[in-house]
Amino acid sequence: MYPWLDYSGRVSPLKTVVFAALFVPALWTAISYPLDALGPRPLNEAIHQVGLWGIRFLLLALTITPARQLLQWPRLLPVRRMIGVASFAYIAIHLVLYSVDQGLDLAKVASEIVLRFYLTIGFVAFLGLCALAATSTDGMTRLLGGKRWQQLHRLAYPIGVLAATHYFIQSKLDVYEPMVMIGLFAWLMGYRAITWTRRDRRVPLWSVPLLGIAASILTALGEALYFYLKTGVSPALVLPTNISMVAGIRPADVVFICTAIITLAVLARSLTKKAAPKMRLKTA
Repeated sequence: MYPWLDYSGRVSPLKTVVFAALFVPALWTAISYPLDALGPRPLNEAIHQVGLWGIRFLLLALTITPARQLLQWPRLLPVRRMIGVASFAYIAIHLVLYSVDQGLDLAKVASEIVLRFYLTIGFVAFLGLCALAATSTDGMTRLLGGKRWQQLHRLAYPIGVLAATHYFIQSKLDVYEPMVMIGLFAWLMGYRAITWTRRDRRVPLWSVPLLGIAASILTALGEALYFYLKTGVSPALVLPTNISMVAGIRPADVVFICTAIITLAVLARSLTKKAAPKMRLKTA
């Protein structure tokens, strides 16, 4: 079945738009390369850009389940697989481009992966994505059985940890986006932790904003701890920047804004659902 079709064989506008959008970062990178728009080291920048989008898509795929449940939008579920496979494809291209940068010397690539800790972490994450991509089809789901398939695909959580760690380590001092990703990933894992502790597998609406606040605080503390360990700057100097805006919008602020948008969307959806029966009653 073509990826832009739903299970009835009809064209799905949502799947079509998502499918097309998944190609945009790769096309942009491919077009930018011959135009010298990737800086003085274009291949190195292409490697980073493609890998970064692979991690972004992994994070987005993990966001689908909370979004579907909180917004009560079941049509989001079919695009989760599509985004997850795209994450695998981008990371695979990331590895291929890295091999090209090493002159296609596979022995050297293998030794670098073994000797460099952050590359080892990234490669283990890639192997996990290979397993998820290989079992992403309906046929493999039926072959494995629903329960075993779900257990296997929970590998996405440790893979997310490994991918974020890989990105964080290789970013060195520029840890702005890695910290944002870690904060959002913490929110996603916090959401799942709540669902695992409840029989109805539903997250109470009041816990959504609290999760956002907790993830934002965790991000701020993580950034402060990183700069303390890396440069010796006191957390007392770093933490206030998340409130004063002296240093601009910090990762914790981005996490707070993103989770606040989620909270508002959930609230709006809840109010819409409550108002719908009244509207139908008046119409009748």
